[in-house]
Amino acid sequence: MCRCKTKLPGILLLVFTLAAANSSFAQPDNCDMKRQVGAKALDELTWKQLNAIYEDVGEENYDEAFEDLQKMLGRAGKDTYLRAIVNQALAQVEWARGNYGPALGYFEKAVELDTLPDQAHFARMYQISQLYFMKERYDDALNKLDLWFCTVPKDKVTSAAFVLRASIFAQKEDYANALKAIETAISMDADPIEQWYQLKLAAHYELEQYPQAAETLEMIISKWPDKKVYWIQLSQIYFKLKQDKKALAVLALAHRKNMLDRQGDITYLSSLYSNSDVPYKAAEILEQGIRDGIVEPSKNHWTMVADAWYAAEELEKSLNAYQQAGRAAADGNIDLRRGYILIDMERWPAALEALNQAIEKGGLNDRKTGEAYLLRGMAQFNLGNFDNASADWGKAGRYDKTRDAARQWMNHLKEERQRRAS
Repeated sequence: MCRCKTKLPGILLLVFTLAAANSSFAQPDNCDMKRQVGAKALDELTWKQLNAIYEDVGEENYDEAFEDLQKMLGRAGKDTYLRAIVNQALAQVEWARGNYGPALGYFEKAVELDTLPDQAHFARMYQISQLYFMKERYDDALNKLDLWFCTVPKDKVTSAAFVLRASIFAQKEDYANALKAIETAISMDADPIEQWYQLKLAAHYELEQYPQAAETLEMIISKWPDKKVYWIQLSQIYFKLKQDKKALAVLALAHRKNMLDRQGDITYLSSLYSNSDVPYKAAEILEQGIRDGIVEPSKNHWTMVADAWYAAEELEKSLNAYQQAGRAAADGNIDLRRGYILIDMERWPAALEALNQAIEKGGLNDRKTGEAYLLRGMAQFNLGNFDNASADWGKAGRYDKTRDAARQWMNHLKEERQRRAS
């Protein structure tokens, strides 16, 4: 299995909702936030104006709400509480419109004014943390989130806050802390979402905790059994852990579920069967993949099929696959291999045909060229074509590796001719 840099799952704002701002975790060391903010109230007219603006927001009339809030901000003067309230509202409008940069600016102003009640003040910190995260200001995001954790009662902390914390750590490449946070999030939620498990899995990969990654994938598959990628990943992890039987079992089950629909899937499964000394299945799976159009009918793939059939002692099937490989090959190496098998089987006409093709295509090194002439001479001899056999052995005698064998066959031919002449 390729050990590649793991790309973190695309969780980000998909799991960060405003509801999360109301998520067990040890409080940070810097929990020393003490504020002296008394209760404040808006006058009736201002309250009615804000209520009307929020009705516009509820009806998604964002432009009108934004314009009215800007006017109200202009009239707020030195009333820091009202300015904080309006900046908070402007931030929420911009957030709703997807303008996260301006939303961050307004939230920051609301917090800087330091006049909002604690619940609202620290809730804004949570939202600021989210926006810092989106803007890739990870240290700032973590700082604000830690301050928020300091102020929120533990029974009010939701799983989504830990997902945010895990994602920040992951982006900082602090995978140990990312793992702690995402495992806390998962433990807190009755129905954790898929992306949370993906983040947990990514952290295990980065920490090279492959047994734990396997356990996580088993859990993921139990929840989302129809997603091929997890079956492939689990098989690859088992293979990396040298648990070849488990790797094969997982992928074979995925195959029976008709999940393996790409060339790499089929060739990987075939190789697992080969590694497990099950060449028949290795050949069968790969050949079927070629015939189904999933695997490219290349020389290499047909050769893999042929080699597996040969290892399974299915010689006819092996020969057929070698023939297909030879047709796709530009040189004669595959045809020469087929010639070896046919000579062993004493199928002289077929052997002669295969060796003719090997020699005609060429591309053989000196040793293989000498062997091709030597073998073709044997086929010619057994077909009674003594002159052709002599010519081939003469050519084989020009190569160092086949010179002695060619001489022996020439002597045998001489003896056979003498025997027939007497």
